[in-house]
Amino acid sequence: MTTAPVRLAALGAGGRGADAYGRWVRAHPDRARIVAVAEPDGARLDALAGTTAARSPDWRDLVADLAHLRPDAVVVALPDALHVDAAVAVAVADAGLPMLLEKPSAPTLPALTELARVVHRTGARIAVGHVLRFTPFWRAVHAVVTSGALGDLATIEVRENIGFWHFAHSFVRGSWRSAAESSPMVLAKTCHDLDLIRWLAGAAPRTVSSEGSLLHFRPENAPDGAPARCTDGCPAAADCPFYAPRYYLDALRDVTGHPVTMLGADLSPAGRLAALRRGPYGRCVYRSDNDVADHQQTLLRFGSGLTATLTASAFTAENTRHLAITGTRGQLHGHMESGELRVDLFSPSGRLPETLVGPDAPPDVELVASGTDGPLGHATHTLVARPAAGSGDAAGAPRHAGGDDGLMDAFCRAVADGTVGSGDLSFDTALDSHLMAFAAEESRAGAGVVEFGPWAATALDAAGRGPL
Repeated sequence: MTTAPVRLAALGAGGRGADAYGRWVRAHPDRARIVAVAEPDGARLDALAGTTAARSPDWRDLVADLAHLRPDAVVVALPDALHVDAAVAVAVADAGLPMLLEKPSAPTLPALTELARVVHRTGARIAVGHVLRFTPFWRAVHAVVTSGALGDLATIEVRENIGFWHFAHSFVRGSWRSAAESSPMVLAKTCHDLDLIRWLAGAAPRTVSSEGSLLHFRPENAPDGAPARCTDGCPAAADCPFYAPRYYLDALRDVTGHPVTMLGADLSPAGRLAALRRGPYGRCVYRSDNDVADHQQTLLRFGSGLTATLTASAFTAENTRHLAITGTRGQLHGHMESGELRVDLFSPSGRLPETLVGPDAPPDVELVASGTDGPLGHATHTLVARPAAGSGDAAGAPRHAGGDDGLMDAFCRAVADGTVGSGDLSFDTALDSHLMAFAAEESRAGAGVVEFGPWAATALDAAGRGPL
């Protein structure tokens, strides 16, 4: 039986609403279609809505018209500060209407607890945009962990290599530079990683502690004579790693998608230069109004005895994640960008799960090497998990290592099946990872070790949800 395409209303047509989720819809007209768009930018609104979708410059007007528009689901991809307002409005307008809520679901702890209160009061079905769970790489990691091949987990280490250029774009000059205007970096950037740790651990942590600061992107570190803008004749242009014209005009001259779309509609060389002269992306990184941490390390301790560390740093060459997991019967190392996973199993008879190497193994996971190594002849296996061909953006690069496509595929299936809000799309699990981020930021700000269970229960009780 053929299933009709899922009808989606999109609140927001920016980098996530259009470039990620909307792009998937355009590539899969048999699976989904956009029937309504809310976006204040006229060019973005026209681009996503096309000639058939209803349109509105204000998301509130679209939400008020949901009964008339009759979508099957709503995608909330507005700026971070509007996520809770929009999600609550949709929940109240129609508690039975499922939604995909872009991460972070809420930029502050009070807003998050308010959202949790409304979700549990109305029964709203919300999936949070934690796209990395839906990449072939992380699904392969999860399959190894849950198979028991590694034994009881002892440590998880995740390194979030933000990339010096990406941090300058998003967290110094861009929309996530201010904790008050968006959210702390540990939430805005690493809630993905905290979600993955929570997913792999299978439980919330017992304690959370964190250290970090805004080390480098500060006025006192500006080169001598550096002006407010890179385009105003900076004497350090040749030497500064963050010189904006080198990035947006030279290194990205052939790129017309993210991140240069954030400059504006005119992406010609003259248009880009004009945007740098007047907009936020041309500012000196040492003379911006940023305040979020540029490096942070978080330690999580779980009831099983497992400990997990998350390191996030602006000062990396790569923009990817590294992973190391140790267990009582094996260890795993992974590199998300290459998709490579090395699994060492301490017993010579150790085996990978059939879900990865059996006859029904997914096509995007390949076993490229197996053997024995070491003085006791332990088993070693190398896997490569990559997105399927054709899952990328216009330039062929998979967005979020294929996670954008994987999430949209899973969300549309869940809308059709009526299962949004459960399993890998569980709001309660996403709530844990967001609470972990706020606990980490509170610890970083001076609270020391946070006893997570009592702390989270107090926060949620204050919003009237009741105990965990």
